Amino acid sequence: MLVDFFLHLRAFRLPVSTREFLTLVEALDRRVVSGSLDDFYALARACLVKDEQFYDRFDAAFASYFEGVDALLGAEPKVPGEWLRRKFVRHLSDEDRRAIEAQGGIERLLERFRERLAEQRERHQGGSKWIGTGGTSPFGAHGLHPEGIRLGAQSAGNRSAVRVWDERAYRNLDGDVELNTRNLRIALRRLRRFAREGVADELDLDATVAGTARNAGWLDLRLRPERKNRVAVLLFLDVGGSMDPHVEACEALFSAARSEFRHLETFYFHNCIYDHVWRDNRRRRTEMFPTLELLRTYGPDWKVVIVGDASMSPYELTAIDGSAEYRNLEPGLAWLARIFAHFRSVVWWNPEPQRGWATTRSTALIQGVLGPRMFALTLDGIGAGIAALRH
Repeated sequence: MLVDFFLHLRAFRLPVSTREFLTLVEALDRRVVSGSLDDFYALARACLVKDEQFYDRFDAAFASYFEGVDALLGAEPKVPGEWLRRKFVRHLSDEDRRAIEAQGGIERLLERFRERLAEQRERHQGGSKWIGTGGTSPFGAHGLHPEGIRLGAQSAGNRSAVRVWDERAYRNLDGDVELNTRNLRIALRRLRRFAREGVADELDLDATVAGTARNAGWLDLRLRPERKNRVAVLLFLDVGGSMDPHVEACEALFSAARSEFRHLETFYFHNCIYDHVWRDNRRRRTEMFPTLELLRTYGPDWKVVIVGDASMSPYELTAIDGSAEYRNLEPGLAWLARIFAHFRSVVWWNPEPQRGWATTRSTALIQGVLGPRMFALTLDGIGAGIAALRH
């Protein structure tokens, strides 16, 4: 059964290795957890999933494989009655209370549920008594009963269950899901590179133990510098116009980057970077930062991230005076080429769907200068961009 489970996870595109699978088997052999399905779920996820972004995918694979299984390894099903009772009372409307009282009250409903759970030995569908699906029993899913308990699966749309037994809420971390600050932080964390610099003010426990042992028990206290993230990031954000629909995603990216990188400098531009950028959109006309000064200030080892839809008139990239806002004395592509040549690691994250890039002339022009370093502003695209920045 476990071999099939392992293959099932691989079918869901989970990067599960044989070594991790053997660790799970060993943990079960040593009885690290009890025989409940919940305990096995926690153990399997701890052994097999090494990256938080795959938690949701693992949940989906686990649910589909063990659908309908009430216990594992011979464990008897146990229903926390007090939990059910409290949840029932909290979610009942006045109409639900009257319907349940007509059937003998909450205690009677719970008692009948326990009796069915203890007696039932197989799957049932379409009935009126056993725990199953598609019937009129008060226990199960995809059926219709005015005062029941829904167990497993999704609702059939009647929304008449008193309580949903196994409903759980997980944060999205899969590669195709909507961006939020949490999963962006997890993705950006891969770019961090730590080193120990500065004053030695942190206890080095391993060195202290080894030194004390060499001194025959006399304490040999060793200190070391604090571990700090050495990665420095320049973040350029396109604002205004066609970027307005993407403000939420850009805000989430900015918030995540600010919390993950100690050395982060943020600049704004509109459509294309020309001879200046700015730090504060409220002072964009009075506090401009010259692009040439930026190239002199920040060395080639800074990681550069540009976020923009690359969607504009081609003249803004190829012509003098092509800018939609002011008179640019050099084409936008000339300034972009300077930036791409100065910094060793540059990526461009585009919030527009990738399928439309080939039909947008300005996007194709930027890709011609940038090379294959434009990625979609999705979790998978950010992961690919982080990998490009690390090289």
